[in-house]
Amino acid sequence: MNRRTKTVVLGSALLLAVGGASAATASGSPSRQPEAVAVSEAPAPQREAAALTGTAKLYRSDGDDITFSFDAHLAAKDTAVPMEATGTFEFSHYLNGKGAWAKARVDCLVTGGKVAVVSGIITDSDLPDAEGQRVGVTVQDLGRHDRLGYSWMASGRPGEGNEPPKCASAAPFEKVKKGTGDFKVVPWQPKL
Repeated sequence: MNRRTKTVVLGSALLLAVGGASAATASGSPSRQPEAVAVSEAPAPQREAAALTGTAKLYRSDGDDITFSFDAHLAAKDTAVPMEATGTFEFSHYLNGKGAWAKARVDCLVTGGKVAVVSGIITDSDLPDAEGQRVGVTVQDLGRHDRLGYSWMASGRPGEGNEPPKCASAAPFEKVKKGTGDFKVVPWQPKL
């Protein structure tokens, strides 16, 4: 028998064997048949419209301890309105035991690809005159090499009176300290 004929015969035999086994299983006793699986008819939950989460320390050659943490979200129902974002973010900066921290309530979140810009109003801080002031932060999610920028880079520290508008910040010029970056950006996909 030539090679081509052997292949056809073997393939046919396999199909018959699989078909016969399936038929035998289907006609088997009820105790051997699998139970029907209930399928939920509830729609799959929509993914949120945008998000920025995670914590990282910034790299500084002088050894500054600078930490940023984010938990900012834009619900799917608010896709067209980034000013409806919710959540908080925190930041702190210490060197040789001196420094400050602040916590902000998110008032805007816009993301594009792996970049997020979030702004918020400082709700608690040990910086003089910072409470009630808006700040903005930009994050670039690059895996283990995330980057970050902040509005006060150009306008002075929070509380000095030069607050940015909603969803405004500086380019992500700072590097995240190696081994600390876990920022995650969910890209915004508005219907345009």
